[in-house]
Amino acid sequence: MAVPNAMAQNYPVRPIRMLVTSPPGGANDTQARVLGAKLAERLGQTVVIDNRAGASGMIAAEIVAKSAPDGHTLLAGTNSTFSVNPSLFPKVPYDTLRDFAPVVVTVMTPHVLLVHPSLPVQSVQALIALAKAQPGRLNYASSGNGSAFHLGMELLKTAAGVDIVHVPFKGSALSANAMIGGEVQMMLVGLPTGMPLAKSGRARALAVATPARSALAPELPTIAEAGVPGFGYQSWFGMVAPAGTPRPVIARLHEEFDRLLRQAEVRERLAALGYEVIATTPREMAEKIRADTQKWAKVIRDSGARAE
Repeated sequence: MAVPNAMAQNYPVRPIRMLVTSPPGGANDTQARVLGAKLAERLGQTVVIDNRAGASGMIAAEIVAKSAPDGHTLLAGTNSTFSVNPSLFPKVPYDTLRDFAPVVVTVMTPHVLLVHPSLPVQSVQALIALAKAQPGRLNYASSGNGSAFHLGMELLKTAAGVDIVHVPFKGSALSANAMIGGEVQMMLVGLPTGMPLAKSGRARALAVATPARSALAPELPTIAEAGVPGFGYQSWFGMVAPAGTPRPVIARLHEEFDRLLRQAEVRERLAALGYEVIATTPREMAEKIRADTQKWAKVIRDSGARAE
C-alpha cells in the first residue's frame, strides 16, 4: 500500500487543466470555475479552465479521452456529453464507459415546466388532460433538436402518453421569447431562467422535473407527484479523468471534490447560481452514466430525435 499512498500524496505535481464543454459564462463553465478555484486551493496547484465548446461537448471530451492518464487533465462535462451523445450522433469520437474514469457528479440544475398564461391549465394533470383531448394541437419550444429541453419534453410526452408538437429554436433565449409571446404554449427550462418568468407573470410554472422537490423552489410540486408517477429528469454536471488514471489519484480527486462540495460557502454560492449539489462517488457516477445512457437511447429512438 506504500506506493499507492505515496502516489496520492505527491499528486499533483503541476497545474491541472480542466477542459469545459461550454463557452465562458455557460452553465457548465460557471460551476466548473467555482469548483476549479476551490480545488486549486485544496491541491496547492493552479487549475486552468480550458473552454472547448462545440459539437455538443465532443471536442473537449475527445481531447481528455486522448490525454495522459495522470490526473492532470480533467473534463467538466454534462449528462449530454456522457449519456446522450452516444445515441444522438451517428459518430462519437469517444466511448464514455471505456475512455473515462469517473470522479464525481458535482451538481445538477432543476428544470421547470412552464406554460403560457393564456393556456387554461393550472396543474400538470390539467395540462395532460388538455393534451389528450387535443392530440397534436399543442406545441412546446426547445433550444434546439437534441437539446436537454427537447429530450426532457419527449420523455414527458412518452410518460404521460400525449402528443405535443416540438418547435425547435436556436438557443434558449429564442425559445423562451417564443413562449412568452404565445407562439408556443409550453416548455421545459432551467429553474434560474424559468422562475423569473413565472414570477413576472409572463409564464405559469406548473412543476419541477426533478425526482424530488427542489430546494430552489420548494413550493412547486414535482411532475411525478403532480400527475406523472415515476417521472424524473434533470441536467447534471460531473468530472472525469482519462481512463487508466491511477486509482489513488482518482480517490484523491474525489476526496477533494467531496470535501469542497460539502462546504457551506460553496453550497451557498452554487445555490445562488441555480445549482443543487449532488456529490456522488466514482462508482455512483459510473452507474448513473450507464442508466442514463440506456434511458436516453430509448427516448431518442422512440422520438426520432436527431442533432442539428
